[in-house]
Amino acid sequence: MAHIVVDDSENLEKAIKRFKRMVEKEGIIREWKKREYFEKPSTILNRKNKALRRKLMKKTRKVRDVKGY
Repeated sequence: MAHIVVDDSENLEKAIKRFKRMVEKEGIIREWKKREYFEKPSTILNRKNKALRRKLMKKTRKVRDVKGY
């Protein structure tokens, strides 16, 4: 869980910015959006497979570009 300590002399806007960065870094909002609605296990599996295929295609494209095919 993200929390920050704000000094009396610290600007409030600066503290809010620091908190937002910390929340973004920990991935709290991304996780919340992912869990906002129920997703069927088959849909999750399909999404993961699609991401894996995209990653492999990108990797093969890079190798093909380097070798000059």
